[in-house]
Amino acid sequence: MKLIIQIPCYNEAATLPLTLRDLPRTLPGIDTIEWLVIDDGSQDDTAQVARAYGADYVHRFTQHQGLARAFTAGLELGLRAGADIIVNTDADNQYDARDLPALLAPILERRADIVVGDRGVTTLQHFSPMKRVLQRLGSWVVQRASGLTVPDATSGFRAFTREAALRLTVLSDYSYTLETLIQAGARNLVVVYVPVRARPPLRESRLIHSLPDYLWQSAQTIIRAYAMFQPLRVFLLIGAVLILIGLVPALRFFYFFLLGSGTGHIQSLIFAAIFLIVGFQVLLIGLLADLIGFNRKILEEILYRLRKIELGDSRDISETRLQ
Repeated sequence: MKLIIQIPCYNEAATLPLTLRDLPRTLPGIDTIEWLVIDDGSQDDTAQVARAYGADYVHRFTQHQGLARAFTAGLELGLRAGADIIVNTDADNQYDARDLPALLAPILERRADIVVGDRGVTTLQHFSPMKRVLQRLGSWVVQRASGLTVPDATSGFRAFTREAALRLTVLSDYSYTLETLIQAGARNLVVVYVPVRARPPLRESRLIHSLPDYLWQSAQTIIRAYAMFQPLRVFLLIGAVLILIGLVPALRFFYFFLLGSGTGHIQSLIFAAIFLIVGFQVLLIGLLADLIGFNRKILEEILYRLRKIELGDSRDISETRLQ
């Protein structure tokens, strides 16, 4: 059983030594542990520090790509390196490496495909009251969108089985935390949360430039991911709202028409016709998007099988097919 711990980094030369210092080289149930550092185009000595402190693999982007791209590259590189389990952690030493056994336990016991560390965000003292409220709200929204139980949507301390890593495809350029949970729910992957300790940050977040920007980026990610996997539900809701809006002036027009004064309210009929027509068109778009969604599922399965073949896992595919 091979575990690879991946660490996406951007200008982390100061904090990375603390993170690597605490990472284990041996754990119960794990034969080999290797460290993978993804340097996301850092302008400091992050890559050199990673090598100096014992990282087994260091992959460096020539330009800054963003956290989501760095995370995705880590998964791909971990799979190519033969990982059976991939753990993602942050380079700012936020997560306590002593919680790794708890994070890995559900996977080693074959109870989960993905395990996420629950920081207990509603009680963290180094989070401001506003941040605690927003974390709770965001987790609730992701829970509704994914169909999973999500106490901490933005935790980056996560463990993935090889199968789960092969199944995930991150499309966002901003972050991976929200999108991967929605994907996991749509693909019926088992996600388990375990309590973990979280330290106060050593620096300001490089992902959150401002609160409005973070909320906007997160909202885009959730809506885009949910619409991708549940297009019929999204367009049915929008179409139904438009139709209901159109029914109000339509009923108003017919009310006055029955009273004999309909000619004076023709604008209500026009207004109703516009919303009813657009509403029905949105419903048809939803049906079309749902049909396109079936093609997406076929493409995802093809991509999954191609990945397994490329990584030398074709034997597993034939065994799965014969079962």
